[in-house]
Amino acid sequence: MAGKRRCLMIVNPASGTVSKHRIIPHICHRLDRLDLDYTIANTRYPGHAGTIARQAAADGYDCVIAVGGDGTVNEVASSLVGTNTTMAIIPTGSGNGLARHLGIPVDIDSSIRVIAKNNIIEADYGTANDKPFFCTFGIGFDAAVSERCARQKRRGILMYLKNTIDEYMKFSPEKYTIEANGQVITDRAFLVVACNASQYGNNAFVAPDASITDGELDITIVHAGNIITQAFVGVDMLTGFIGKNALVDTIRTSSAVIRRTDSGAAHIDGDAIEMPPVIEIKCHKGKLRLLSPTKSTRFIPIVTPTYLFFRDMILSVRHLFPNAK
Repeated sequence: MAGKRRCLMIVNPASGTVSKHRIIPHICHRLDRLDLDYTIANTRYPGHAGTIARQAAADGYDCVIAVGGDGTVNEVASSLVGTNTTMAIIPTGSGNGLARHLGIPVDIDSSIRVIAKNNIIEADYGTANDKPFFCTFGIGFDAAVSERCARQKRRGILMYLKNTIDEYMKFSPEKYTIEANGQVITDRAFLVVACNASQYGNNAFVAPDASITDGELDITIVHAGNIITQAFVGVDMLTGFIGKNALVDTIRTSSAVIRRTDSGAAHIDGDAIEMPPVIEIKCHKGKLRLLSPTKSTRFIPIVTPTYLFFRDMILSVRHLFPNAK
């Protein structure tokens, strides 16, 4: 009989809006029912999750469980690519883009059931000037919002919406040149996003048809419009119809070069970063061992977002009344 899986659970106490002091005992209670030999490590500073995960891989751990949001997931995954150590996710962040793309519910019990099934996929990841991303890399409006959010201490969906609206009222599109598959597109764009996964997080689908296992990235270009037509792109992200929007082009490619006039704001998996005028985008196929649900469902505009919205509503009620029967 095989021995217990040796796992390290990395917890980011600062991720999301829920206190980890309340949920960690519940996570441990659930993990104790599984055939795991696990230990816990808390992060203490930015980048610490990556350091811990890197050491865990060197020490031969079978699995590293990332408890946090997309920033924590990015740090852990960046340290595990190319190793034999598998990553699992218990999503407790604000957006949880990679978990949502995989179909891991933003619910502790459901995410632990994914860990129990031990279904491993070999996932792709992207790089922007050699900096890894697992959901999205973006420049333009979304990067400006990420930069604004990074300057503030408060988190959560309401604060994100406020920052989005404030930035939208003053944002001015820039000129970009995108080279991919022998094609060159030069235009003023509201945003340019390289997508490994289908969404930013919170079920905002910027590339509904993106796959994390196809060896390619979906580059979504939202061309400049007016204040009304650009707003409808946001609506189409929430309904899944972004691919039908007249302002949107999508290029599926394994590599691309994005050029702009000056250095400026960008984001990697939602975290703000400064990038130079020339950005090289690449997809690295099958380099991350990742625990994923055993079943996947086909994305259907309107239907899939509506189902996910109501599922999140039900989970939110359960979180408010954890002892309800």
